[in-house]
Amino acid sequence: MRRPVRRLFSWLVFAGCLAPAAPAQTPVTWEQVRARFEAANPAVRAGQLTIDEARASEITAYLRPNPGFTASLDQLQPFTANPYQPLTGAFPMLSLNYLHERNHQRELRRDSARQATGITVLQQEDLIRTLVFTLRNAFVEALQAKSVLALARDNIEYFDRELSISRDRFRAGDIAQVDLSRLELQRVQYESDFQTALVNLRTAKIQLLQLLADRTPVDQFDVAGPFDFSDRLMPLEEFRAQAMDARPDLKAAAQAIQKAHTDHQLAVANGSTDPTFSFDAGHNPPFDAYMGFGVTIPLRIFDRNQGEKLRTQLEITHAERLREVTRTQVFGDVDSAYATLASTVELLRPYKEKYLKMALDVRDMMSFSFQHGQASLLDFLDAQRDYRQVQVTYLNLVAAYLTAASQLNLAVGREVIP
Repeated sequence: MRRPVRRLFSWLVFAGCLAPAAPAQTPVTWEQVRARFEAANPAVRAGQLTIDEARASEITAYLRPNPGFTASLDQLQPFTANPYQPLTGAFPMLSLNYLHERNHQRELRRDSARQATGITVLQQEDLIRTLVFTLRNAFVEALQAKSVLALARDNIEYFDRELSISRDRFRAGDIAQVDLSRLELQRVQYESDFQTALVNLRTAKIQLLQLLADRTPVDQFDVAGPFDFSDRLMPLEEFRAQAMDARPDLKAAAQAIQKAHTDHQLAVANGSTDPTFSFDAGHNPPFDAYMGFGVTIPLRIFDRNQGEKLRTQLEITHAERLREVTRTQVFGDVDSAYATLASTVELLRPYKEKYLKMALDVRDMMSFSFQHGQASLLDFLDAQRDYRQVQVTYLNLVAAYLTAASQLNLAVGREVIP
């Protein structure tokens, strides 16, 4: 019975090996990530509902006053000498009335509601601007973790080749046991770097999936994009000019001033005297049917909407002050982000032009010298450690550059640095 069981087990293992593995998802680019974010993020979708609510308020603001209708039947006589004819002297009457709003009150309400909707749209754009900054940072962290993982994999593969050569040298009696043991102990550091990079990449992907509200398994999710820097920067004044044209919070502050002016005009219009026109018709026995017209005019002796006029006048000044505060904040954001970005570029230039190649050359030369007995083990390990440190520092600086670029995009209000 054992042989058939073994044969069946072998076939199952063989079939499992032939079964296709679950294909990994195609790596997504930054443009795809942003499109998914804007379509699925709950905060963005909730903000869109706020815009729809504001547009619904425009309908309410532009509605006309409802006319009034009154129907009455007066002078019933149920207690007369002939109680069976109580409607003999009845007085039926119908009445219609309508409030006429003067000084374009309805149009001003509509304009104020439209401007409020415009402010809500700009606030939604500002919310997306802030959320995209958080999303871009998470995307950069994923790219950084992916690059660090690739570096850790290359380092451990390179060190394994060096370790294999050292084992051959030990068998040939070229190096001592203690030197080989120290090399094998050094591999623990590279293995630790590799495992840490794996965890960091997984964590970065999880954070990115949370922002996307995506339930794709982490192992099937990947990102792709350039992980590099550009040392070409536009002058600061160009970034400032673009920020003044693009920042949605600054546009919202300017729109708030226009709305404050409209609200003040509406407050003045609401203080006007609005007549109510009425029409009535009836039949008054024993006379014939009749009809009449009337106008009711309120005497605005005490209440002329003085409080709202003053409040809206003050609101204009308040909105103007807030615009100046926002304007100052925009300049501060751009200047700070630009300074950080320029400083990071200055740090990256010597790494790309000099230090990366120098660290690689020193590592290769020390490896060659150690293999031929012309360098000590300590010099070899120092060269390995320096190469690893330079590479990691460079990747961290590139990530800092991309983060600073994202900060500058946030400050300007659009993607000026892709």
